[in-house]
Amino acid sequence: MSQPRNIVTLLYPGFDLLDATGPAAVFDAARDRDPHADYRLTLCAAQPGPVRSSSGLALLAERGLAPGPARIHTLVVPGCTNLAAAMADEALLDAIRRLARRSERVVSICTGAFLLAAAGLLDGRRATTHWRHAADLARRFPTVRVEPDAIYLQDENVWTSAGVSAGMDLALALVEADHGQALALDTARALVVYLKRPGGQSQFSLPLQAQSSEHATLDRARQAILDRPNLAWSVAQLAERALVSERHLRRLFKQELGMSPRDFIQGTVLERAQRLLADGDATVADIARRCGYLSASSFIRRFQARLGVSPTEYRARFRAHAT
Repeated sequence: MSQPRNIVTLLYPGFDLLDATGPAAVFDAARDRDPHADYRLTLCAAQPGPVRSSSGLALLAERGLAPGPARIHTLVVPGCTNLAAAMADEALLDAIRRLARRSERVVSICTGAFLLAAAGLLDGRRATTHWRHAADLARRFPTVRVEPDAIYLQDENVWTSAGVSAGMDLALALVEADHGQALALDTARALVVYLKRPGGQSQFSLPLQAQSSEHATLDRARQAILDRPNLAWSVAQLAERALVSERHLRRLFKQELGMSPRDFIQGTVLERAQRLLADGDATVADIARRCGYLSASSFIRRFQARLGVSPTEYRARFRAHAT
């Protein structure tokens, strides 16, 4: 018989509850669907006992770190809200390093990528995290090749994921890698989630990125597009509305959001298109016109290139009143 796959989740004070329980639910569901899915789930912490999450709820760690599990198949490091405190915890970082050396693969959920990076496990690797923190991850750890739009990424034996629910996407990918697509799909159906979510983080986040910035120029640019989304905005027009030169606008967008004004314009307009597709009955041609496209065909090409699905497929999957 094959050796069981030991899934060890490292708990620490202030961890995000769903980062830990979401992937665990996927592995448990896979085990329920197929007895050959040999997952053994273990919660580990500095000391055995309850560990309080950022929500105030606690999980019970069965094992401590001394000596800790001898052999680990998958180490899961959840994220947290207080990143500064977690990254300053040398004992926690040392525990991640030691456990990683015993692990066949290492996984971070959401901002857990910061802990892997602080422990030196992401040097030279591709990685992702929640879109709101991606630019900060890239600034703090310049040797990490941050890809902010990915739902999850694999670089050799290290896997990283975006926001908390993306941890379940990643866990389903691990089930598929371990036991094949059929079980992963069956598990996704049991949990009523997609096996592979279409598109990247940009489908949820672009205008929010500008809104979260405290820079008034970016807020003016964002609001200008939202006020008149039917215009075919040029960078020159946007710079004029933002009261800065084109050159300054390009530099500001790159510095604050890690993208060009053109990418932001297209992303913001396409997010409006997503809302119209999900929440209304307008035709694709009408939505294209309302989003500033001269033709439905150019809108469809741009939409599919960015999100990986056609407008019609997107509506079928995400329509608010779909049955």
